[in-house]
Formats: sequence, C-alpha cells, structure tokens
Amino acid sequence: MISSTSVRAAQYLRMSTEHQQYSIENQATAIQQYARTHGFAVVQTYADVAKSGLSIKQRAGLQRLLNDVVAGHQPYQAILVYDVSRWGRFQDTDEAAHYEFLCRHAGYPVHYCAETFPNDGTLPSLIMKALKRTMAGEYSRELGVKVFEGQKRLAQMGFKQGGGTGYGLRRVMISADGSRKQPLGKGEYKNISTDRVVLVPGPEEELEVVREIFRLFIRERRSASWIARELNRRGIEWMDGRQWNHHTIRAMLVNPKYAGCYAWAKTSQKLRGPVVRRPADQWVTKPNALEPIVDPATFDEAQRIIRQETMHRTDEELLNALKELLARKGRLSQKLIDESRAELRTALSTYTKRFGGVRRAYALIGYQQIDDGETRNNHRCRTQHVRKQLIVRLRRLFSGKLRVIRQGRWRAQLQLRSGSTVSVLACRSLRVSSGTIRWLVEPSPNESRSTTLICRLNSSNDGIEDLFVMPHIDRTRRFRLKEHDEWLARGRRVVCLSEFLRVVQAVEKERAQPL
Repeated sequence: MISSTSVRAAQYLRMSTEHQQYSIENQATAIQQYARTHGFAVVQTYADVAKSGLSIKQRAGLQRLLNDVVAGHQPYQAILVYDVSRWGRFQDTDEAAHYEFLCRHAGYPVHYCAETFPNDGTLPSLIMKALKRTMAGEYSRELGVKVFEGQKRLAQMGFKQGGGTGYGLRRVMISADGSRKQPLGKGEYKNISTDRVVLVPGPEEELEVVREIFRLFIRERRSASWIARELNRRGIEWMDGRQWNHHTIRAMLVNPKYAGCYAWAKTSQKLRGPVVRRPADQWVTKPNALEPIVDPATFDEAQRIIRQETMHRTDEELLNALKELLARKGRLSQKLIDESRAELRTALSTYTKRFGGVRRAYALIGYQQIDDGETRNNHRCRTQHVRKQLIVRLRRLFSGKLRVIRQGRWRAQLQLRSGSTVSVLACRSLRVSSGTIRWLVEPSPNESRSTTLICRLNSSNDGIEDLFVMPHIDRTRRFRLKEHDEWLARGRRVVCLSEFLRVVQAVEKERAQPL
C-alpha cells in the first residue's frame, strides 16, 4: 500500500547480456530498497530487456519514458534507475546528459539508486556523474575490442562467426574435440558454449548451380544480371524460395568461401555506428577451412575479371583508355566511344557520370573537338536551364498561389490552389534549310491531358521568345511549330508573366465548357 507521504516514482530497468548482477529482478529489488529508504513508492515501470545501452534506437522502454515525461501530467514525480550505466552506455556522454535533462526540465528528477553519490546537482555530483558516464562508454569500447579479438581467433581457426550461410552451403555443429555432431537447420543454433559451427558443402544439385554460375561468368562472359535471369527462367530458386538477382550472383562470385577459404569481418560496425565495408586485405581468413566448390584457379579468374570492370577502375585508368582510343582512331566522338566499349571495357555513360560529361573527359586528356552528339546535349542543357528559370520566376511571382510538384520520375509541374496542374514545355528553336526558324515540341506522355505552358525559345536558345497556354497537347510524337502556327490558336498567348494565372484560368474555363 502506498503511503500518503510517499513520493510516487517510475522505475527504469535495462538489461543487456553483460552480467547477471544487472538482471531485471536484481535491479528492481535494489530500486525497491532505495525507494523504501528514501520515501518513494514505485507506481510505474519502464523496461528494456536484452537491449544494448549504446543507442536509444532499439530501446522502446526509454523512448516511451521520455515521451511520457515530455508530455507531462504523469502519475509520478521522480524516476529511479539502478545506476548510470543502466541509463545508457552512450559513446557521447552529452547524449546521456540530454535525456536526463529532458526528464529534469519536465519536473521529473532522475535518481541513481546504486551510486554512492546523490544526483543533486552539486559540483561533486556533477563530476562523479560525468566520470561514471565516461566509464560506462569506455566499458563498451573495451568489451567490443575483447569480443572482436575472441571472434577473430575463432574465425582464424575456420569456425563460423555469424552472417549468412550462403547458397550451396550448410552449417554443421561440431564438439570441442572436433567431432561432427549434427547439421543445423534454419533458425537453429548451438546451445553449448564449447561447441563450434563450421560450413560444409550442401546438396549436389546446388553445387552444380554454383559451378555453372562461375562457368557462365568466366567462360561465356555473362553478366550477373543475365545469369540471374537465366536461373529464374529455368525455375531454379535461390535461398528460401526467393529469386536470383544481380546482387546475389555478385555476392557469390566474390566470396572466397566457395573456393574453400572462410572469410570473416568483411564489414565492420563499431559501437552501433554505421556499417563500413573493409578492404579485402583486412578480412580475417582461414584457407582450406572447408571443401571448395570451385577450384581456387577458377575463383581467382573470376576476381581478375571483376577487377577489370568499370566500378573497380580509377579515373586515371579510364582516361588512359580514352587516350589510347584517340591514338588509334585519330579522333573522338560519342558514337565512336559507344562503338568501342569492348576495347575501352566501359560504356559512354561511365565517362559522363565519372567526369561530369564527355567534354570534361576530353579536356582532361587535352582533346578539344566537340562532336554533334555533344552539341545536342549542350542544346538540351540550355533548354532545361531556361525551363527551370521560368518555373522559378513563376513560383516567386505567384507565391502562395501555386507550387511545384513532381510525380515519380517525371519532370516538375506547376499546381494551382484549385488542384489543377500546368505542364511547362520549353521548345528549342532550330533553323531549317530555308533559313526560317522552327520550334521543336517534344510532348511527354504523362502531360498530354494537362494544361500546358508552351515556351518557345529565342534563336540562341538562351531566352524566351513567347509563351502560350494550351488546353492540352493533342499529339504524342514530336512535331515542329512555324512562327505563326495555326496550332497555337487553340490556346492563348501570355504577353506578360503577371497575366499567367489569369490566362490559365481562362483556358481551363473554356476547356470545361461543352462543345
């Protein structure tokens, strides 16, 4: 029974997998003793069972506690915690202090029941609390180093240390003396600390699939995506009945366990930080840890082919390949690069993505000629720039009356407060053989039924010639406009940008009227 003089309190309990002394029951018992001695009565419990104190992300109990105290009006006036380490082993001690501050600021002070100092805000208390928080974080760092070294030693002996098993392989449990005990199915784990787990080849039909994957990749030079499609076409399932894809094939081709070498620590995640890929020379490996499915020479050949792929080549290697092509052909063009992808061992798009454009790659190797393909790209960039600037001007001019939206991968459109959308179509000018100017209209399929602002560019394609609001684009293929084209009579001309909304509303009103 709660005494009328007792201060109502909530208790926060957390247990990871560290020591039995930190079990939920032990913490609750110690907190109850503290509560009786100091005049508290525990009326609510928040708990995180088997949760690390390194982060708040997986700790639903602490998150709920903080949400409750920030919301206020809770049936308690204080929070009791076993000690500073139960509150958290945050690597940034300011994070622990921040969460405690939220509680105290909301009117719910935190009491550490097993600590030798009171949490009363005095200088000795602040110093001891900061020290304890640092020690809690340091404990996790030291423990992480010890666990890693222990796992590293076992991995170097060929024992599996977590991670996926992999297609064509199975897990087998062995005893401390090395004798085989039993295979482990999905979701099954060893329950004796001295037992170990090793990998062994799986069923023969899966082993044949593994060998064929390496054969298709090496001898027939098939891509990972092609191999995945072929296996799916044949009805060959990957693990757990799922289909193959590019990533599952690539993961198999680069994993040395298929050549009999167990590899561990290919990625690293320290103290709940981001996952980092480690270079191959930092992997923990054990050659001849299991019976190879493909011979080492085959596996090495696959790695040689992979290293030659674009993603593994440096900028210097790509530019040297371009220089060699220039020396052989005497010139460069986008068409020539695309036709020479086998010699270059890369695609034209690689130079665009890696160097920000083919012209930039030309400049880096001292080649200045610009081919027709690049001229077209330059025109397209200028057209897109004018369109973008027009949208920016309209948005600023009619702030609050329209907004810019984007539907999926399609280009941006304008949306009025009424909900209707207006497409913006910039039409590049070009001079035909007769010397007159035409404007190229390239409709977008998803914009064919919406109101469209036609923007005809000037002769240099760096500014606006005139603007027309059309009820919709009634064509699906590109077409050209003359200077006084009859097709434009379907819409209305925008003489000044300030008239844009009025003209759009007039066109939409006419469009809504029955014929």
